[in-house]
Amino acid sequence: MKSLTAIGIAALFGLATSAAVAQTAPAKQAAKPAAKTAVKPAAAEPVVPQALNATQLDIAKRVHTGKAACEFDQSVSVTPVTNHPGHFTLGFKNVNYTMVPEATTTGAVRLEDKKAGVVWLQIANKSMLMNTKIGQRLVDACQHAEQRAFADANRGGKPQLLQ
Repeated sequence: MKSLTAIGIAALFGLATSAAVAQTAPAKQAAKPAAKTAVKPAAAEPVVPQALNATQLDIAKRVHTGKAACEFDQSVSVTPVTNHPGHFTLGFKNVNYTMVPEATTTGAVRLEDKKAGVVWLQIANKSMLMNTKIGQRLVDACQHAEQRAFADANRGGKPQLLQ
């Protein structure tokens, strides 16, 4: 059986020897990487308002705007988008969503940002924010002043603890 030399063993296991490194070092120095150019980040896409139908514009009239206090000391703000009737900006945890009304069969107010996969559901006594992509609530038990008044009136004006 032939004996393997140190270079043969190194080649067999993919290990570099000092001789192999010495042979390839000048070639590595000659091939310098090209100068890096700064890549400018893409500008944020401008919000292009959707054309809304009469039903959506009617739903928009029922949207509670302003700050809503939510569970776990969180809050959501809903503000109309200037010069775009029926469009709203919903802010939650330093993220803003552009929402538009969608019709429902239950009469609930539903605002949706289809691109982000986020839905704001508003019923008489509370609202909640859902992430439809992962099927989870982001925040629940949100109440604007009108919803709080409705909830109080329907429990005899006495605040009740959740059980």
